[in-house]
Amino acid sequence: MEETRRERKKRQTRELLVTTAFRLFDEQGYEQTTLAQITSAADVATKTFFNYFRSKDDVLFADVEQYYQATVEVISERTPDEGVSDVLLKTYDRVIARFAEGPISGDPELMEIYGRLVLTVPALQAKALLVQFDLQRRVAEALLTAFPDKLDPITAAAAVGSLFGAVQAAELTSREMFGDSEEEYLKSARRAIDVAMRGLRSL
Repeated sequence: MEETRRERKKRQTRELLVTTAFRLFDEQGYEQTTLAQITSAADVATKTFFNYFRSKDDVLFADVEQYYQATVEVISERTPDEGVSDVLLKTYDRVIARFAEGPISGDPELMEIYGRLVLTVPALQAKALLVQFDLQRRVAEALLTAFPDKLDPITAAAAVGSLFGAVQAAELTSREMFGDSEEEYLKSARRAIDVAMRGLRSL
């Protein structure tokens, strides 16, 4: 559907807040950057910031809700012949598509900043783990509801964990080998998915 003027303006404001925050985090340090500085640099009111994000760290993790929504959509659209592994693979593809629409995709500088922040700032490392664990739990619950005859809570958690864990491990190794290349990250993630799928096909 064609984007309306209001939707476009909202998207542009959100992207402005994200890019402004990332650059301030990089220049000043995450802990040293305040909400007031972000809104001032972006030339928006503090109230406007809270229309898009709940907190400073939410700028880095707000898209997680979209990734969960991708799972819900894929499950609702699945055909009778699609199994657990098919849904997980389609979910991954949907998430990548959503990520490609985000404000930092395609910008090597912002990708590098994001990777460095999440890997080096203790508060963000802890937040990233909590966010990932919560997302895994919610996806596992959605799968369990969708496939009650094929999954139990342990198997659902293991299936989601194997996929998430494979991608995360591949991402970390990719960053060590190739830096913050988005192309290399996506290639590495796809290889991780292929490895995980060999085991998940049994479901």
